[in-house]
Amino acid sequence: MATSIAARISRKAAASAFSAHRHVISSRCFATESAKTISPSSDRVKWDYRGQRKIIPLGQWVPKVAVDAYVAPNVVLAGQVTVYDGASVWNGCVLRGDLNKITVGFCSNVQERCVIHAAWCSPTGLPAETSIERFVTIGAYSLLRSCTIEPECIIGQHSILMEGSLVETHSILEAGSVVPPGRRIPTGELWAGNPARFVRALTHEETLEIPKLAVAINDLSKEHFSEFLPYSTVYLEVEKLKKSLGINI
Repeated sequence: MATSIAARISRKAAASAFSAHRHVISSRCFATESAKTISPSSDRVKWDYRGQRKIIPLGQWVPKVAVDAYVAPNVVLAGQVTVYDGASVWNGCVLRGDLNKITVGFCSNVQERCVIHAAWCSPTGLPAETSIERFVTIGAYSLLRSCTIEPECIIGQHSILMEGSLVETHSILEAGSVVPPGRRIPTGELWAGNPARFVRALTHEETLEIPKLAVAINDLSKEHFSEFLPYSTVYLEVEKLKKSLGINI
């Protein structure tokens, strides 16, 4: 009786030891397989994922940006958009030229979070494209749609310019102004309000300060522009080639 009990205990002990040994072997194999699957391959392609496209062609229309124009990296230019020499488009702006043309003239600036687009046609019969001419300052968070801004004007931040509106040269819109469709802002005047109304005529000294502001923002944009490489990401390929050849420069 005692010998049979001892034999049973020994068989149980042997079975438990075998199962424990088998569990250890299987866990080692699983760990080995996991290590094989997790370890990256030496020849794996490292993709350069970019979250946003700055230049978006639409059909035959491709946005055009002058060589010395500053366009922030998180700006969206789509379709018939032209940014001329010395102009600057700042962070978060959207210029959507899918229906008609959008132009940003020489030394003009479109500041942060502005939205500019254009309609197929204007209900007033005026040109439906959005035209921003030279030495114009567009304040942050403004909305422009199928309007024309002549040279040397200031559009205050949070302003809205509707279809067919016209801002003549040497004019200033105060912040938060709303220009209804077809409204004309005469030259040399200050307008404000919703809807925009005449406030007063500008002095000669004030009209002289308008292009100076545009030039000052252009100078500031050059400091931002210098932080970006003008030759895209070709330097990354050169660095890869140097590493592959073991060259240290």
